[in-house]
Amino acid sequence: MKACVDIGGTKVAVSLAEDGRKELQARQAEPTAKEGAPDAVAQQVMRLIDAACAQLGVPAASVDGVGVSAAGPFILDADGAVELATPNICGGLAGPARGLPNDWTSAVIEAPLRRRYGRVRVENDAVSALEAERRWGALQGLDHCAYVTWSTGVGVGLCVDGRTLRGKGGNAGHAGHSFVADDDNQHALCGCGNVGDVEGLVAGNAIERRFGMPAAQLFGAARAGDARALGITDGLVRVMGRLLYNLVVTLDLQRVSLGGSVFLHNRDLLLPRLQAQIDGRLPALTQGVRLAAAGLGEQVGDYAALALVA
Repeated sequence: MKACVDIGGTKVAVSLAEDGRKELQARQAEPTAKEGAPDAVAQQVMRLIDAACAQLGVPAASVDGVGVSAAGPFILDADGAVELATPNICGGLAGPARGLPNDWTSAVIEAPLRRRYGRVRVENDAVSALEAERRWGALQGLDHCAYVTWSTGVGVGLCVDGRTLRGKGGNAGHAGHSFVADDDNQHALCGCGNVGDVEGLVAGNAIERRFGMPAAQLFGAARAGDARALGITDGLVRVMGRLLYNLVVTLDLQRVSLGGSVFLHNRDLLLPRLQAQIDGRLPALTQGVRLAAAGLGEQVGDYAALALVA
């Protein structure tokens, strides 16, 4: 059996898959652990794997490989094992003003899993979702493409010339932490410590922090024609749209697949508005470039982890 692990700022989900098969089984999910020791998330993952095995009626020892799709950034320990320096998990990055109940600057993840399971592959969640979308979803057959998640955070996976970009520490694609505003308002404080980056302005938790309502309520009001909600929506779309445009013209992309709870739950409202931020701007680079909802839909996170061990 292979364990497929999806670690986000909001939840941790674990599924099992038999060798060589695409079907996911015995899914277990919980809110992401954010209290206790810095290995709390790793301990949570192992407990959820055990629970999934019990649900399926297989021994925990049958798990001989683990794929971990995790929100980054990553840092490497002295032995080269991945730790998570994730702004929506580690409260020590931006400090108490961000409101997270820990002072972690990193969350240990790979080393405990490797000690127990042996074969472990950890990738940024947007990178692994990119691999899944290229294999089974909206990016099949494309060599110049990106996956972007708009959720609790904002993450990006990049593919150019048929090669997934990873960088020196597996952190290529952290465009969500690119600055887009000179804004010293602490409501625009990102969990990484930046004030005025993309994630600090448009991520799911940023929307509620900045405008006093969750994303679902805001976009519902926009659909109903509320003028204030429409104005806020247009502002959020401008920020995200500029991020997408910058990716397209910098890397000469063919298509961008979009996922994440903020986007997928509101794709009817957001997708045409985001496409309008691309169309007509520098046609030599943008003509024919399409944005698409993730072909794997709300299961993209689960299949992202499977793509690492399939």
